[in-house]
Amino acid sequence: MADVAQNENIVPSGANRDSQQPAPPPEEKARFYDLVRHLVDDLALLFRKELALAGSEVSQALDDTKKALAGLVSGVVVLNSGYLVLLAAATLGLGQVMELWLAALIVGAVVTIIGLVMVTAGKKKLEPSSLKPTHAMDSLRKDKETVKGHAS
Repeated sequence: MADVAQNENIVPSGANRDSQQPAPPPEEKARFYDLVRHLVDDLALLFRKELALAGSEVSQALDDTKKALAGLVSGVVVLNSGYLVLLAAATLGLGQVMELWLAALIVGAVVTIIGLVMVTAGKKKLEPSSLKPTHAMDSLRKDKETVKGHAS
């Protein structure tokens, strides 16, 4: 019996019972894993919403492009029609006052200038910069910076 009592009081050399850190309770581990799971779920939801926003912006840009193309085609049709009708009318009207070739030249120049202005306006709406989903890109950049800031 004395041997048993002595063995219980013996502490192995170099080992200190108080220096060992107790394992966290299982409840804390479960809470930590729940927090990580919620974080991952929230990040997944965030990226799904950002992708939906980008899709919405691309869809809006495509709608704007369709409208711009319709305006461009309308401008070309008006340019062509106006050119032909005005040339004929101006040639007939100004042919009474001046040479026919000079009347056709004046009217053709005016109609061509108007048509070019219309085509230029439609062309500006088709620039690649108007097709970028800028809001979604800005939001994703901010999200990335936020996640980096919390991770470090």
